[in-house]
Amino acid sequence: MTGPVPVKRKSSRWIPIAMVLSALAIFIVDTFTPLDIAIAVLYVAVVLLAANVFERRGVLLVSGTCLFLTVASLLISHGLEPDTALLRCLVSLSAITITTFLALANQSTTMRLREQAELLDLTHDALMVRDMSGKIAYWNRGAEELYGWRESETLGRSSHDLLHTVFSGSRDAIEAQLLASGRWEGDIIHTTRDGRQVTVASRWALQRDERGQPAAVLETNTDVTERNEAQEDLNQARAQLAHVTRITTLGELAASIAHEVNQPLAAIVTNGEVCLRWLDRNPPDLQETRDGVTRIIQAARRASDVIARLRALSRRGVSERSPIDVGEVVTEVVTLIEREMLVNRVSLRRDVASPLMAVGDRVQLQQVIMNLLMNGVQAMSGVNDRPRVLTVRATAHDEEVLVSVEDSGVGVAPEDEARLFQAFFTTRTEGMGMGLSISRSIIESHGGRIWVSRNNGPGATFQFTLPALEAAASA
Repeated sequence: MTGPVPVKRKSSRWIPIAMVLSALAIFIVDTFTPLDIAIAVLYVAVVLLAANVFERRGVLLVSGTCLFLTVASLLISHGLEPDTALLRCLVSLSAITITTFLALANQSTTMRLREQAELLDLTHDALMVRDMSGKIAYWNRGAEELYGWRESETLGRSSHDLLHTVFSGSRDAIEAQLLASGRWEGDIIHTTRDGRQVTVASRWALQRDERGQPAAVLETNTDVTERNEAQEDLNQARAQLAHVTRITTLGELAASIAHEVNQPLAAIVTNGEVCLRWLDRNPPDLQETRDGVTRIIQAARRASDVIARLRALSRRGVSERSPIDVGEVVTEVVTLIEREMLVNRVSLRRDVASPLMAVGDRVQLQQVIMNLLMNGVQAMSGVNDRPRVLTVRATAHDEEVLVSVEDSGVGVAPEDEARLFQAFFTTRTEGMGMGLSISRSIIESHGGRIWVSRNNGPGATFQFTLPALEAAASA
């Protein structure tokens, strides 16, 4: 960008009249007055006026007429005698010719710039050029369609005041970045002429003058309001689908859940009966009774914790990010599916470090870990010629938390490996094909990644990473 974007000028009706009158006045003065100066040089003004209203052929015609009038004036007033009048005529002819050449060159350059400016009107994006004080110098057709203001209504006005710009961050910080790097991009909110708010993806480019000083800013704005609304609808649909998947998984684990809750309830009943027997003694054994009540409280808390985890997994709500211990989350999920592993004769090996701090949604991460553990159990359901071993590891790796689930099942076919995390793809006839797809969406939204690899022996290993608490905080 070498200067303000040119705007096509409209021809004025008075210019041809002024040209004719000027040429006539110059001819009369040059022919019928005894002035010893090159009056005909003033024809260059006529040529310059012609360059503003005529194309190349018209300018050449006007220039030829001025040359003819100059020679005619010389012949009428002085003839062809070699004196100072002939020298003044030659000077005038040279000036007219040079001016014509320069006017045509400038006209050609101006036409190219006008064509380029007209191309900018073909884009659907809103383009504007503003000076460093924020005043608008150019406003394309896309901006007119998006915001509702005509170009003539915006020139010279502050763009931020006109559009009531709402920045996603500090305006000073944004302008500092623009001055430092010459570019900035991000989402901002503008208000249209009819009062409607639109979210635009805005890209700014800084123009500097020949001394390197900031001169102007080219701003390109793309309306992303509908895209953002569609993305929000998609996020809500994903959240609803994840909720349905969690409920489905909990239904599959109904026996395990009942067993997990029944154990502390049975312990409460047993300890309550024991306490009654200690109290019936004469004298009552208060110490044993106190120990029994303590065990009752512990069992009740365990049952309460199980119920709380189940309620958290079954609730439907927005994502809540907070610092969590990933190792603790793994332990909570393992507790919920212990009976499922017992029924399927699966041995569990755990190598879970704690604390492993990260920032995330506890319920969503519980769902990911539960999906991977259940996949591992189901992958080994048909294995009878070797031990069914499920290994869960959670460790710190560089600036990440790494969680892996390794099974000794049937493994993953090479042709299925690339499609395993796609929605609705499943290798089980009774599967929905959503668990791994949802898990990938959850992990990627947390800034991590998830993948699967084939073991050297039987089975497969699913792994995912999350940014550690320190890394997430610095980001």
